[in-house]
Amino acid sequence: MAFILRRPYAVTGALRHAPKVSQSTFRLFHQTPLKSKPTSFFSRRSAGPISSFFAGRNVMQNVFRRSYNQQSSSMPRAGTGNLSQRLIYGGAIFGATLLAINIVFNRETREDGGMPPFERAYLNDTFLHTGLGIGIIGVAARQLHMSGWSYRLMAANPWLVLGLGLVGSIGTMIATRATPPENYVAKYGLWTAFNLTQAALLAPLMFMQPAILARAGLYTVGMMGSIAFVGATAKQEKYLYLGGPLLAGVAIVALSGLAPLVIPATAARTLMWTENIWLYGGLAVFGGFTLYDVQKVLYHARMAERGLMKKDTVNESISLELDFLNIFIRMVQILGMSGNRRR
Repeated sequence: MAFILRRPYAVTGALRHAPKVSQSTFRLFHQTPLKSKPTSFFSRRSAGPISSFFAGRNVMQNVFRRSYNQQSSSMPRAGTGNLSQRLIYGGAIFGATLLAINIVFNRETREDGGMPPFERAYLNDTFLHTGLGIGIIGVAARQLHMSGWSYRLMAANPWLVLGLGLVGSIGTMIATRATPPENYVAKYGLWTAFNLTQAALLAPLMFMQPAILARAGLYTVGMMGSIAFVGATAKQEKYLYLGGPLLAGVAIVALSGLAPLVIPATAARTLMWTENIWLYGGLAVFGGFTLYDVQKVLYHARMAERGLMKKDTVNESISLELDFLNIFIRMVQILGMSGNRRR
């Protein structure tokens, strides 16, 4: 639900930082060669030194243009780094983040000697459904974008997008949670409908460069993976108290996301602050939600083992999917802004 409360054009707002299409492929009218006209008696008399002068100048221009093109083509393109080097950098970032968060937040580990097998299986099954849901969203968003859905969505009324997005997302999410796990056909069908609704809202992200989307996905997996490790190895129910403060924080983030629809464009400083709250405050809030949701999954696993509630990993995965999507969207926008500044 926290994912739905963001502003309706938060996804398309990140597209402002996408690179524009170069106009160098279009020929202007003055670049076409002039047709040769028959010269008169007077022009023929004075054409000798002038035509030789222009001919020499054209030769020099062609020489310099050819040398410049050869030098530019031989230069390496920006961003074509070594793939193995990028993977090493990504692994180093993930390891350093994991170590830092583990040192700061996980000084008190579990007292039961480790995670019991039932909790481990329950958590792994939840992560499996989370990854499957993210995969469905990614594939469906790509297909919708290729069919032209993104253009129609961006051209629609933002309030209409907000209303339909709320109805579709919240409706399918509530229906999925309300369906018992024994009725697995209806439950998985509603869960798939929920993922398709998220894909329809996130399809405009495909306008961004694939490199930015890949980096944002890598950073999101690293951030959520390190926080999930801390939540899984910390003391039982240590971070469950974060539920109330995180709900207050997500309300503030949601209001800051809706601010551009209400605040006039002349209040540039206020809009800048609301944008920073939505970006960086949202990263902190949904990072905390990841920690809270992982410990909630383990708490529900212990209750299911005692027979106090039913085992339902589909419901558990919805919360982690929303955490992933909210962090991923902000990573995409931050990387797009940083790439725009470098130009």
